[in-house]
Amino acid sequence: AVVAYNLSVAFKRQSIYLSASHLALGYLTALIGGQTFFVLSVITLLSVTAVYFTLKFRWNTLLAIGIAFTYLTHFIWTANNPFFGNTLQFGVSPQIHLAFILLYTVIFAGAPIFRSRDIPENFPVILNTVLTALFGYGLFALSTFVAQNISIPAWQVAASLVFLASSIVFWVREHSVYATFVYAIIGYTALSAAIVAQFPQPDFFVWLCWQSIIVVSTAVWFRSRFIIVANFIIYLFVFIAYLSTAGTVGSVSVSFGIVALLSARILNWQRDRLELRTDLMRNAYLASALLFLPYALYNSVPPHFVSVSWLVLASFYYIASRLLKSRKYRWMALLTTLLTILYVFIMDLTTVDPVVRIVSFLVVGSVLLAISMIYSRKKQNIAPKSQANDSTK
Repeated sequence: AVVAYNLSVAFKRQSIYLSASHLALGYLTALIGGQTFFVLSVITLLSVTAVYFTLKFRWNTLLAIGIAFTYLTHFIWTANNPFFGNTLQFGVSPQIHLAFILLYTVIFAGAPIFRSRDIPENFPVILNTVLTALFGYGLFALSTFVAQNISIPAWQVAASLVFLASSIVFWVREHSVYATFVYAIIGYTALSAAIVAQFPQPDFFVWLCWQSIIVVSTAVWFRSRFIIVANFIIYLFVFIAYLSTAGTVGSVSVSFGIVALLSARILNWQRDRLELRTDLMRNAYLASALLFLPYALYNSVPPHFVSVSWLVLASFYYIASRLLKSRKYRWMALLTTLLTILYVFIMDLTTVDPVVRIVSFLVVGSVLLAISMIYSRKKQNIAPKSQANDSTK
């Protein structure tokens, strides 16, 4: 009651110093109370108060103090309140406190979202956004991983939804670059943590790979080249980690190549939205598919079917080049075909049975003959057109 009265006095006097000092006393009062719902309720009310004062008087410094004290107070309480004579201990708090951590994040995110339109996204606003996201998820992640008898994947998915929803609100409301990026990255991190906690190793690497599609799709909507680049780097690290820890590379490794192709198509489909002047990232994903898919097929299919599977892959690239009218897929088809020829002459000649060797030569020869006929016909069709154009000139 005393803290509430003093905060009302600070509000009437419009004093940031009185407000900050009495907020600190309020958080201390929460720790003195000790009981679960008293602590969580007081922290929530003080968080709302800090946000309200910030919106009313534009006190970004007070908001930063409120953010720091909120998460620090909650952390001390979850550590069993050691400053009041209790034994330092984590993981004994009721599960409901995890929901309150996410609630604090939503409350503090409201300050930059509902700030006055004449206040730009300057450094203090960006700093408070970063503090909210990092302190909020840092405390939440620590609390979930030390807790007992809880569903870590479910709680991490809940955190992911909260942070991704916040990033969407920031983008829809004001096209915020920094807040959208920070909250989206934290949301993706929470989703990755849920996947790692849910699936055994090395299966979770494959699910992390497919998560890349979600990241690319939302990044395109946010028009964030930073997320696109960061996601590609993480994608490569996930693939390397999978190769290092999987032991044996199975058929699921094909997922990495498929994800690379899909990511490249999404980037090409929305390249005007991203305002990309180069195809660097799309080429990087296509190059990844060009390398990963043959490697995955090499480790997935029987040895005497490797060359055939690569020819099927080359045919797929060629069909894609015709349908999408893309030279990039045509080059991928030619390079995959060249790789197949090298494999046939280097490996099939020495390791497979004579019957399979003959079949491999027949298949490769048929494909090369078909490619030659297709390109010859295409060249013949181009020649009359060029002559007709010369005659009109």
